[in-house]
Amino acid sequence: MIETSNPAGLHEPPGYHHVTVTDAPRTVFLAGQCPIDESGGLVGEGDLMAQIDQVAANIAVALAAAGATPRDVVRTVVYVVSTGPDELSAVWLRLRESPVAAALESASTLLGVAQLGYPGQRVEVDVTAALD
Repeated sequence: MIETSNPAGLHEPPGYHHVTVTDAPRTVFLAGQCPIDESGGLVGEGDLMAQIDQVAANIAVALAAAGATPRDVVRTVVYVVSTGPDELSAVWLRLRESPVAAALESASTLLGVAQLGYPGQRVEVDVTAALD
């Protein structure tokens, strides 16, 4: 069971929930998913939207390998190399339109950061899921 809510007294969030509660006995932790393809190459050098699409595809593969779906996700943290809110918003919107959009409906955090682990990498998503 996964329950999400937006308690009175907190602002209305754009597509996610402030609180996610689960009593599921099995937890799945994905490593931060990067815009790296199966051969180890960076996808979308200089193209933030292409990087987001690769990250979403990688999330789908990793969740499926664990027997999970985006609906099983209880927490996401999205990291974006950015200095402004417009790019952060664009990343959020693109992920909300992706095949893993349901993963972002639970508790979620969106952060602008100075850099990530791979040269040219602009986005990474940390995902936690809960399975019955």
